[in-house]
Amino acid sequence: MPDIDEARLKCLEKITKLLPKEELLYDLAEFFKIFGDSSRIRILSILRDEKLCVNEISHLLHLSPSAVSHQLRILRQARLVRYQKIGKEVFYSLDDDHIEKIIDQGLEHIREM
Repeated sequence: MPDIDEARLKCLEKITKLLPKEELLYDLAEFFKIFGDSSRIRILSILRDEKLCVNEISHLLHLSPSAVSHQLRILRQARLVRYQKIGKEVFYSLDDDHIEKIIDQGLEHIREM
């Protein structure tokens, strides 16, 4: 491996100091793993504009209610979706506008490829 000159070493030190803490990067990696499942992405996409219950999501995505419930549990634990009980029914929506922005930026990136 070639030697690194003094100026470049200072630059590398500055980069190292700006790098987020290891545990924060680990949490970020875990966060993005949630987006690694197409069923979860589909659920997040349809919750952008409307609160929906499990049966409605199941119908729209042609998935079983148990599969939808399983994915929603994962999304809830990751704080990507929230729920609201109305009568006997539980409706899901995106937790906040950050989730919509992440999806939008991801789609924009894919479309530019």
